[in-house]
Amino acid sequence: DLPVQQRADAVTSLVYEANARVRDPVYGCVGAISFLQQQIAQLQMQLAVAQAEILCIQMQQESISLPLILEDMGSKPLVHAELFPFANYGSTSHAYGEAPKRESMWA
Repeated sequence: DLPVQQRADAVTSLVYEANARVRDPVYGCVGAISFLQQQIAQLQMQLAVAQAEILCIQMQQESISLPLILEDMGSKPLVHAELFPFANYGSTSHAYGEAPKRESMWA
């Protein structure tokens, strides 16, 4: 026996399951649940991609603003010598915010 406060929910659930079985005799509501789980997985993947894109943009902005802050402080050579000893090695074309080109899913 079900408690009185759960009986309405039980009837609603039985009606939903019966209607799902009419629409899809093989899978019934299990097919709908599976479809929704797939949608959740896809949306979680899209969310992860969007969050990674946001993080990438934030990091690019920080790497662009750091040299400007150092220049404003007037100690650019001292900071480069002590904190960035690698600055003289190799190419500096990507050192200040020039990220490799990549496609955005939002463009």
